[in-house]
Amino acid sequence: MANRITLNQTSYHGKGAINEIVNEAKAHGWKKALVCTDPDLLKFGVTKKVTDILDGAGLAYEVYSDIKPNPPVENVLSGVEFCKKCGADYIIAIGGGSSMDTAKAVGIIITNPEFADVRSLEGVAPTKNPCLPIIAVPTTSGTAAEVTINYVITDVQAKRKFVCVDVHDIPIIACVDPDMMMSMPAKLAASTGMDALTHAIEGYITKGAWEMTDMMHLKAIEIIARSLRDSVKGDPKAREEMALGQYVAGMGFSNVGLGIDHAMAHTLSAFYDTPHGVACAILLPTVMEYNAPASGEKYRNIAWAMGVKGISTMSQEEYRKAAVDAVRQLSIDVGIPQSLNGIVKEADLDYLAECAIKDACAPGNPRDASKEDVLALFKSLMK
Repeated sequence: MANRITLNQTSYHGKGAINEIVNEAKAHGWKKALVCTDPDLLKFGVTKKVTDILDGAGLAYEVYSDIKPNPPVENVLSGVEFCKKCGADYIIAIGGGSSMDTAKAVGIIITNPEFADVRSLEGVAPTKNPCLPIIAVPTTSGTAAEVTINYVITDVQAKRKFVCVDVHDIPIIACVDPDMMMSMPAKLAASTGMDALTHAIEGYITKGAWEMTDMMHLKAIEIIARSLRDSVKGDPKAREEMALGQYVAGMGFSNVGLGIDHAMAHTLSAFYDTPHGVACAILLPTVMEYNAPASGEKYRNIAWAMGVKGISTMSQEEYRKAAVDAVRQLSIDVGIPQSLNGIVKEADLDYLAECAIKDACAPGNPRDASKEDVLALFKSLMK
């Protein structure tokens, strides 16, 4: 079976990357943008950095900012109606995963109206047409939605998230500009950064991993491990490195999938509205311990990328533990909670495990996990 790699047609990296939006819009002959962003980015002037550029170039646009964290189906439906009404022929998605996931779902439905119910997009939907062209501008250093073929929508009624995987939804252009990430508060830098690390580690050990994506994931782990602590402190150079590290992780995992950490995290976010990156980070060391027997020698490389010294003389048991310990310490250092106490209710555990095992990310886990295994992992983090 052939391995597939799908990436943006074009991506720009570094300070000033957002200035390329004008050149790309004009080169493609697009007439009007739907600027998809969230209320806080609008309120604090982050979105304005892009709209000022559009204004200066005389490019038409309308702003859709009614976007909630862990965007629900209703968010997508209202976005589709707004897009139709304003007559946009492309989308500029500004924000983290919520803005970009909403933009992807809106863009797909505009060009594939038979999926207008949104829920039918779950899994690998048989869409026929590429979505409305998207220029993606991330404002957090974690989701890498600007380079992935995935998006996640929340079904509020069922208290679950569903993952959509579709090569037709990938943004045509990504503008990864660290200046757009400088206003992130410390907690957001920590949670999105740990989400990026989870992408890199899960992508590296998933069943679908292969040499090209291994290269991407190991480099991403290395960049994140050396940069995240200082990024949380607001260091500009570290923020720039994290902008790159999270993107490189996205290049990899988008093409090979993830595992039960993300399956479980999706469930926590849907059920308790837990920030996605926080959920991933709490779970990561424990899930790594569970997956260690199915990881071969890969934890040796994870430990190396995390900056662990003396790996060459360690036994398999020692370097596996060292890899997990290094991840756990990074999580502690950036202020991530270390248990699910105060988040999860005992009475909900059975349903949480059931939802997690049905999540689209679960089959990619390197070690086959049953509902009982997932339930035990949730319980172990409530002590």
